[in-house]
Amino acid sequence: MGKQILLKNIDVPGLADFQVYRKLGGYTAVEKALKTLSPDQITEEVKKSGLKGRGGAGFPTGMKWSFIDKQSEKAKYLVCNYDESEPGTFKDRHIGKLNPHQLIEGMILGSYALGANTAYIYIRGELFYVLKILEKAIQEAYKNGFLGENILGTGYSLDLYCHPGAGAYICGEETALLESLEGKRGNPRIKPPFPAIVGLYGSPTVVNNVETIAALPWIVKNGYEAYAAIGIGNSKGTKLISACGHINKPGIYEIELGLPVEEFIYSDEYCGGIRNGNKLKAVVAGGSSVPILPASLILKTAAGEPRLMSYESLAEGGFQTGTMLGSGGFIVMDHTTCIVKNLLTFARFYRHESCGQCSPCREGTSWMEKILTRIENGQGTMKDIDLLVDIAKHVEGNTICPLGDAAAWPVASAIRHFREEFEEHVKLQKCPF
Repeated sequence: MGKQILLKNIDVPGLADFQVYRKLGGYTAVEKALKTLSPDQITEEVKKSGLKGRGGAGFPTGMKWSFIDKQSEKAKYLVCNYDESEPGTFKDRHIGKLNPHQLIEGMILGSYALGANTAYIYIRGELFYVLKILEKAIQEAYKNGFLGENILGTGYSLDLYCHPGAGAYICGEETALLESLEGKRGNPRIKPPFPAIVGLYGSPTVVNNVETIAALPWIVKNGYEAYAAIGIGNSKGTKLISACGHINKPGIYEIELGLPVEEFIYSDEYCGGIRNGNKLKAVVAGGSSVPILPASLILKTAAGEPRLMSYESLAEGGFQTGTMLGSGGFIVMDHTTCIVKNLLTFARFYRHESCGQCSPCREGTSWMEKILTRIENGQGTMKDIDLLVDIAKHVEGNTICPLGDAAAWPVASAIRHFREEFEEHVKLQKCPF
């Protein structure tokens, strides 16, 4: 097992309790930061650590922080994106449920670095049980002087609130999240202006994922060099992977970035191989929104090099022969899987979750679902396959937010790599599986 940062103490009984977390070194990063480091020094530490956003986009965290308008006289905000709704992704709820103080400590550090005196955790409505755990931990942090007025006598003050969403996947998009947090319908905003300039309540705002924020205490405590020493290339540190599908050991794993995909799937330390000794057929490596890859391309790149669990290696070859690490929702499929049926499930999800604001997404997601239903039920034609590719092309890049891309990429990649399976559905006039 590689370096453990986020899951190191996850199995310690009572870790969600303040006293247990404190005894294990909790909140020492806050003490160090507030007493010995300036906000700009923390931002620099995070920038040099190489930490990237762990919610899907993989944008450098420190750079994102540096965009915030610190000269603005308006209040600054840090918002935690806890709207974990991507099919195949279930890592963030693990942190909040078992180690909430790690997230709270990260929120304090991030807020201090940004000059924010108010911060929010926007949590998916279905995770209400986690919200209750977080609220209890927040009250403990207030009681022990780590939240509220004049924290540790340093003159810095911070109020932290939890806000439940209503279960809309679109609110995982940061501007839709901000709209929802303001009490409005969760429709994505047109950018620019970006949230760092005009965010929550029209003020400078940074939105970061749970896993990103939870990594901050370790970075501040151990220094950027220690974090940057883990990983490979520009993929620094560790990454939580939600592994599911046709594997012997589904679960949440913390890996050092750069681990070979083949080792992750087949090693007993991680997924333990394919169920029933079956043959690997395909993998969705980063949640339902990323391109699917067949076994031949997920284990090795088109150039024949071993494929690694890193932002760069998984993306090698572009979308023709590569994919994305995304949110780390790692879905494994064996040879008994019907790719068409799997794609139809994804398409149904994106049609249901489209906010309807953009015509290409509103109409395109519905159209793709109808055609895939037709093909899966044995009523499709060969023209339908090309029509799906054409619709995906017209949806991709033509919407305000990336949900349109998220719906289009799986369709385009599934047909690119498994076209013969779609054609077989048409020829047989039924699903062959």
